Amino acid sequence: MRILEEIYAKTGRKGCSMSRLLVLVIGATGSVGRLVVDEALRAGHRVRALVRPSGRTAWADGVEELRGDLTRPETLECAVDGVDAIVFTHGTYGSVEAARRVDYSGVRDTLLALKGRRVRMALMTAIGVTDRKGAHDWKRRAERLVRASGSPYTIVRPGWFDYNEPQQQRPVLLQGDRRQTGTPRDGVVSRRLIARVLVAGLVSKTAELRTFELVAETGPDPEDLDELFAATDNDAAGALDAFHDLRNMPLNDEPASVVSDLSRAKVQTALGGL
Repeated sequence: MRILEEIYAKTGRKGCSMSRLLVLVIGATGSVGRLVVDEALRAGHRVRALVRPSGRTAWADGVEELRGDLTRPETLECAVDGVDAIVFTHGTYGSVEAARRVDYSGVRDTLLALKGRRVRMALMTAIGVTDRKGAHDWKRRAERLVRASGSPYTIVRPGWFDYNEPQQQRPVLLQGDRRQTGTPRDGVVSRRLIARVLVAGLVSKTAELRTFELVAETGPDPEDLDELFAATDNDAAGALDAFHDLRNMPLNDEPASVVSDLSRAKVQTALGGL
């Protein structure tokens, strides 16, 4: 895809690199989002942090703070203006309505604000997202929007945040989303490692069009993540679901508004590519 070719051209090499991108971090004040900001700066990127109007945050040099709200679509056009990449780390817990309004609609409205322009995306959802347990359905629908958008993406489904032991630093990428106990038995991972994987994926060719669950096992954190990304299967071209996922959410059973959103995402992408 053209956007990735432009990213790689900045460094003259493919794979994980130090290309200087303008990265929009959505959910930047959250527990993972703050670490994504730090990791992106460490990787040499410029960062734009989307912060709710009521938020108060002190940022390091190299961070542009922009006031906006995922529930107010009119604030998102300025947020996406000129960015090379977007990392979504926002999320809600428990309430199905909150998941629809924030986890799903926030992704939808960000994509609409791009007006068909392709940028590199990294979306954080959750392990067990395909279990059909209410709020998870809306996170999964957000994944589908990203796949339909036509932009290169990496979708990361982390296990339980910071339930890992200190020696559990080795990232393990799973596919198929078969761990669905809803407990830390499904897998654990540090917030810091989640942030590292999200940011590394932005400039890795081998992370393109991948969806995987991220957990940690005993061992060190490797210096280069490209081989781990490469060992996963990429999502099928044009598919709404990840390659190994159960087909347990048929499109013809989806709400009409969701089907309409997917159609708009695809049409907008086609128009943006003209």
